[in-house]
Amino acid sequence: MDGLTLVMDAAAGSGTLALLRGTTVIAERTVVMRSANEERFLPAVIALLDEAAVALRDCTRIVCGGGPGSFTSLRVVGAAAKGLSLGAGIPLSAVPSLALIVASDDRTRAPGSRWIATLDAMRAERYHALVTIGADGAIATYESLGLASASEIAARAIALDATPIGPDESHAATPHARGASRTAALIASAGSVDLATWEPVYGRLAEAQVKWEAAQGRPLG
Repeated sequence: MDGLTLVMDAAAGSGTLALLRGTTVIAERTVVMRSANEERFLPAVIALLDEAAVALRDCTRIVCGGGPGSFTSLRVVGAAAKGLSLGAGIPLSAVPSLALIVASDDRTRAPGSRWIATLDAMRAERYHALVTIGADGAIATYESLGLASASEIAARAIALDATPIGPDESHAATPHARGASRTAALIASAGSVDLATWEPVYGRLAEAQVKWEAAQGRPLG
């Protein structure tokens, strides 16, 4: 990746931000998303850019973690990314948040290593994906594996000759925007999103919608 890239993700609940020059992280930040009294995410974006003495218009692209993960946090960050992209006329790309789990952890750099990245999906299930590492230590391939029960993850990892990694795995790690520095190939192959139609991959319906539909006995909308 050339130029300056603003990266953001919140698949695991907390907001994470990074500013990259090429594939070098020059600034990063983590922000608590939930607050009853104030909006915290966009002020954190401004603070990150100020810290690096960079204006948004200096960036050549914005990259947003595309999920799956926390419905509400992904929705907030996805909307922010689309708004910033549209307002500044900067292309927006998406990168799988499960890939960022692997890419954010320096213990995963061994060439040829294989990882099962997981995130809590509620209801005793986890989102999971197979991620492999290339000769340069960057993410080489990514394959979404959908949902699995938490008890199935270990067996699937053995079958795929991969190591589980995620917030609830013995190899603990969370997605962070700085991991985009190791996902250049994924970002390049995906290209820019269509701002009019793109949304993060939520993985499943919001819990509030599930409860409403169960109580009403019909789908919402």
